[in-house]
Amino acid sequence: MKKKSKVTAAQKAFLARQSKAPMFDVLLGHAKRDVVSFHCPGHKNGRSIDEELKSYTGENVFKFDVTVFDEVDSLHDPVGPIKKSQELMAEAYGVRNSIFLLNGTSVGNIAMFLAACDPGDSVIVSRSSHKSIMAGVVLSGVWPIWIQPKIEQNLDVIFNSTYAQIKDALDRYPEAKAVFVTSPTYNGVVTELDKIVDLCHRRGKIVLVDEAHGPHLIFNNQLPQQSAVRAGADLCVQSTHKILSAFSQGSVLHFNSKLVDFNRVKKVVSMLQTTSPNYLTLATLDLARRQAVMDGGKMFDKVIEAAEWGRNYINHNIASMKCFTRKEIQREGFDLDVTKLTVNVTKTGLSGYEIEDILAKKYNIQLDYADIFNLVAIMGIGSNKSDVEALVNALKDIDKTYHGEQKNWALQIPSLATEMVMMPRDVYLSNNTKRVPLNKSVGHVSAQVLTPYPPGIPVLIPGERITKEICDYLMDMSSKDIRISGQESDMLKTVKVFTN
Repeated sequence: MKKKSKVTAAQKAFLARQSKAPMFDVLLGHAKRDVVSFHCPGHKNGRSIDEELKSYTGENVFKFDVTVFDEVDSLHDPVGPIKKSQELMAEAYGVRNSIFLLNGTSVGNIAMFLAACDPGDSVIVSRSSHKSIMAGVVLSGVWPIWIQPKIEQNLDVIFNSTYAQIKDALDRYPEAKAVFVTSPTYNGVVTELDKIVDLCHRRGKIVLVDEAHGPHLIFNNQLPQQSAVRAGADLCVQSTHKILSAFSQGSVLHFNSKLVDFNRVKKVVSMLQTTSPNYLTLATLDLARRQAVMDGGKMFDKVIEAAEWGRNYINHNIASMKCFTRKEIQREGFDLDVTKLTVNVTKTGLSGYEIEDILAKKYNIQLDYADIFNLVAIMGIGSNKSDVEALVNALKDIDKTYHGEQKNWALQIPSLATEMVMMPRDVYLSNNTKRVPLNKSVGHVSAQVLTPYPPGIPVLIPGERITKEICDYLMDMSSKDIRISGQESDMLKTVKVFTN
């Protein structure tokens, strides 16, 4: 029989502190007192909320929707329960400071660029990063040094930036001030963050990590151990709402740096956030941290077991569909968060979009994401095996009932090592633009972002010279009726370019 390890005095003290939820406790106490409201918002503790909504939710929840006053603290200058809750969050993740975010990881990504870089600095960043990264690039006025994403066509998946790619970029561009990494990806692929952070810090470079899909990694040892907070990234952002139990838009920015001024980080975040925060969302950030620390290990044991059961069942019982496995991803030099189920559907003859629509309308199952090749089912701390069983049974039924004509589409992108002629910020904010026919755009400087889905990677960004290869690729995508985000009409016929 395996002996239980003894809990040390330090661990007991840690758990005693982490069992508290100061933001939630203060709000609950305030709500229970039925305070007469002469403050915003106008619904006054739910009294004037639409009756149809209130009949479903009940009235108590609206008593948590308050405004800034001393008892509940200020998000922009926390000295009370928000400050205490952020300190507990930092302790839970083993970082120096944590800041609550109320506009998701998107605002955190923008804040990291503005806090870590000055206008004109260069930043190494993967081209496959989230769209909020382009907002960060534009607003901060940096020069992006793009890393070409690696496409694994056998699995129809885009991989992270590798250690080797980042080392090569640093060797070629030693002037870069920072490196921006996304890990895990939407598909749960995790890169070698410890090696990347060590390399960058030895060269005096700041490491910024979009860890939106990884707030849970440190709470279960069956999950990849390559977490940004463990690796010592200078700044990282996590979407607590995506995987843990916070409300939507509830995210956290973690600070653990000797290279970045924390006071500057606070000022930047304050500049970007609302002065009317939703206190219920703040309370759920507090409670999500407590839950993950106290019970996350056991809860994710069950989530992992359910996800692995679903992955194995699909791979052995549904001939037209396949989920890549952790072993397959590890053979490529990465790791996999197994709570993400990526289901390849190319052999069905249907696109992922079509199956996503069938799942929603016929089976009452809503996925987080789909593309031509894949379905992505994101499991969180609230997922259970019955959820996975419902998905598997629906996919089995779809496999038997629906059939399409198999297409020979391949997941591919053109070379994105193009000439950056101008800083993206200068072009994006300029009025000196015009539209030219797509087939005559070669040689012009792009003034817009164009992103075909799939693969969801921008093939044109402001300030970049349009090459023949990219022009041909966009025309091919458009001819196949593939959605291109950023186009300003039903068909992509023209491109916005910069004019001198």
